[in-house]
Amino acid sequence: MSKIFFTTDHEYIAVDGEFGLVGISDFAQRQLGDVVFIELPQVGAATTTGAQAGVVESVKAASDVYAPVTGEVVEVNGALEENPALVNQDAQGAGWFYKVKIADPAELEKLLDEAAYQAHIEK
Repeated sequence: MSKIFFTTDHEYIAVDGEFGLVGISDFAQRQLGDVVFIELPQVGAATTTGAQAGVVESVKAASDVYAPVTGEVVEVNGALEENPALVNQDAQGAGWFYKVKIADPAELEKLLDEAAYQAHIEK
């Protein structure tokens, strides 16, 4: 069972052990509209908390995707290259961007849980 955390920039990480699936929140994809392109990080790339880890483009805008934690990219969601609309269909499920091996689990404590994230987006 994974536990999900959010950034104030609307990325999420679904943590399962020492790994996490990273993507954008349902709220973010609704704000973006129809997603048409996603630039994913390379497998083996290092991520740093708060640094750019990808780009998502929609019919409305392009937005940077920031890493929620420091770690190493161990897998990317190749299905998004052929079908970026998966993000609109299931942002926090099949529309994940990449899988990261978490370097420092203590960084998760700085992220928002679901209740805190809901409060953040309702502001």
